[in-house]
Amino acid sequence: MSKKISIELARRVKDLPPYLFAAIDKMKQGAIKKGVDLIDLSIGDPDIPTPKHIVQRMKKAVENPAHHRYPSYEGMLSFRQAVVDWYKRRFNVSLNPRTEVLSLIGSKEGIGHIPLAFINPGDVVLVPSPGYPVYPVATLFAGGKAHIMPLIKKNNFLPDLKAIPVSILKKTKLMFINYPNNPTAAVADRGFYKDVINFAVKNNIIVCHDAAYSEIYYGGQRPLSFLQMPGAKEVGIEFHSLSKTYNMTGWRIGFAVGNEKALAGLGKIKTNLDSGIFQAVQEAGIEALTTDDLVLRKIRNTYQERRDILYRGLKDIGLEVEKPVATFYLWVQVPNGFDSSGFIALLLEKAGVLATPGNGFGAPGEGYVRFAITVSAKKIKEAVERIRKIL
Repeated sequence: MSKKISIELARRVKDLPPYLFAAIDKMKQGAIKKGVDLIDLSIGDPDIPTPKHIVQRMKKAVENPAHHRYPSYEGMLSFRQAVVDWYKRRFNVSLNPRTEVLSLIGSKEGIGHIPLAFINPGDVVLVPSPGYPVYPVATLFAGGKAHIMPLIKKNNFLPDLKAIPVSILKKTKLMFINYPNNPTAAVADRGFYKDVINFAVKNNIIVCHDAAYSEIYYGGQRPLSFLQMPGAKEVGIEFHSLSKTYNMTGWRIGFAVGNEKALAGLGKIKTNLDSGIFQAVQEAGIEALTTDDLVLRKIRNTYQERRDILYRGLKDIGLEVEKPVATFYLWVQVPNGFDSSGFIALLLEKAGVLATPGNGFGAPGEGYVRFAITVSAKKIKEAVERIRKIL
């Protein structure tokens, strides 16, 4: 009989918390196996199809044999130029396509890799919480230590920079911020970004702004880019994704822009760990970035209708929730007598509605749940009625 080797996970993997959305998917599959007629409001994966003109560009590009070989690591210059043109139109920010734009296999990939470029064991990364789980996980993989910046209601879900101890700041190399925010749906103003820039200069910290939701907004209140602020390019970079704006989550294409040296460091990691984005997808990305705003307005109007239905319904039931002006999430306080996980379990077991527990985004998210409006208005109305019956 052959002997088996002992396979032991590395400590960095053993130390990982369960990945939130994998755990949610497990709950979802379990409910489906039980025959539950599930309404899934848990994960921010747009249900609206990718616009047809983008799909058509992809179909044509796939047939080009030139795209079947290894792509460039930093991205096709034509794609990076399309990013530059989009930033100029949308934010009036000027960028150099050769040195200030880097293509990404989705913004998650870039966010996951950036600590590897700048964090040594024991260095500190400032991480917002509740927040995207990849921020602390990427820090852990790089051997760094995450210092939590709590996002709480009384501070409008903005981090209190003055509350960070000087002893922590001496070890800090990197800082993540994310507005419009996932999961709280909060937005940031010019004053906050200016404070962040001054804070970064004073403490020699690289700022990494995750702006994946900048194009999902309502009422004409267009979110700002961090790079619109004077001095932003000197201290940091901005991550962006085509996933949410153009309903392209499965296409895996995004980009980072801003500080040349920070992007060069991230580029070195990518050169050694991946081989770039399939060029046909980059061609589709170029098409996406030139999309008429009328198309995007129609998408936003669809989300706004859904937002209003869910917001009015939850308020009428008696739940505490603020109407978001951006993102496709509602950040909802749980009723008295429940914690986040307990309320999620009640919704799933008694109503067949799946949401995301706030504590899954970090301890400061306890007492909240996140609803994603990535199902039809009809389904959202039904979800509201199911919740009404059990509450």
